[in-house]
Amino acid sequence: MTIEFIPEGVCSKYMSVSVDGGIITSLDSFGGCNGNLKALSALLPGMKAEDAVKKLEGIECGARGTSCPDQLSKALRGMIEAEHASEKSDTKSKK
Repeated sequence: MTIEFIPEGVCSKYMSVSVDGGIITSLDSFGGCNGNLKALSALLPGMKAEDAVKKLEGIECGARGTSCPDQLSKALRGMIEAEHASEKSDTKSKK
């Protein structure tokens, strides 16, 4: 599954993260702090999406109250919650 989104309150203008079987496979971004986003793109592939959320959520950039990593964690959390809701729905319909 690939999530494409526009982060809010940060310099990055666009992010796309791909997840397969709960594991992040790639991260692409446009805008933002070049070095930091390159680091995220290098470090996150191979990591469980749930682990990335735990590590990234709440990170702030200056006085913004959020950051590119925090925005990414929110998108990943939304994807995880949607998958869990879908799994519960599938389980109920099979009963």
